[in-house]
Amino acid sequence: MEDLRRTERIFSAAGDPNRLRILKMLEVKPMCVCEITACLGIAQSSVSRHLGLLRDAGLVADRKRGLWVEYSLASRSETMASAVLSALSRWGRDDPRIRADREKAARLDRKRICPQTGKVRRERKRK
Repeated sequence: MEDLRRTERIFSAAGDPNRLRILKMLEVKPMCVCEITACLGIAQSSVSRHLGLLRDAGLVADRKRGLWVEYSLASRSETMASAVLSALSRWGRDDPRIRADREKAARLDRKRICPQTGKVRRERKRK
């Protein structure tokens, strides 16, 4: 029964149009939420929710890299998720929307589009 639930979670995650677009963009390069948001043109909270579902299904992985959390396609260790990612890699290259997303993803520079995060320096008052 656990295998059925895992399979259902994977197909449910991969079955949404925006999540499919995210998976195809992540084939181009690892991306942060800001970059994905810029490509899709939807709210950052929606992108984060989509990424959470994809991560929970084992289709994407995340890691902290400097100021950003970077998302990439998951390593191909889990059999069902690996099979889905492999099948998706052969699909969509001729789709105009997927092609436009991938081209935009390749051009994006997170240093230009992401808000600067981190600690804000406070000037000390001089005595």
